[in-house]
Amino acid sequence: MNKKDIQLLDTTSDREIERAFTVFSHLRPHLDCTAFINRVRAQRSEGYKIVYIERAGQVVAAAGFRAATFLAWGKVLYVDDLITHPEQKRLGFGGALLDWLLEEGRRLQCDEVHLDTGFSRHDAHRLYLNKGFRLSCHHMSIQLNSRNVDA
Repeated sequence: MNKKDIQLLDTTSDREIERAFTVFSHLRPHLDCTAFINRVRAQRSEGYKIVYIERAGQVVAAAGFRAATFLAWGKVLYVDDLITHPEQKRLGFGGALLDWLLEEGRRLQCDEVHLDTGFSRHDAHRLYLNKGFRLSCHHMSIQLNSRNVDA
């Protein structure tokens, strides 16, 4: 696999965003396609971008990311989402996307690359650790309301 296999998704096009929904739905099953499109639109205004790998006309792996500056860490490339279609795992797609993201962080002169990962995503943890990531904190959250933020 080479860098040309990784493409930047046109997030100004709902049709393009919809193309990525199937693979993202495995990571974000709580979202339907409309909610996914709405959230990508909202996040795009905050600098969110998506890169993907396509095979036979289908998006088989994707990553959503953005650059932000934090008091704690400086300029960070934050990986919001990284997913490979379950039927396409162990083919190197996730590792290729992660390598691309690390290079993008360097290109953007970020100090660090960060991501959160679910407790049970053991294959993902193995990949992150093999790429040099370290477990550096716990992510805590609290739900403030139950209203739908996808409108």
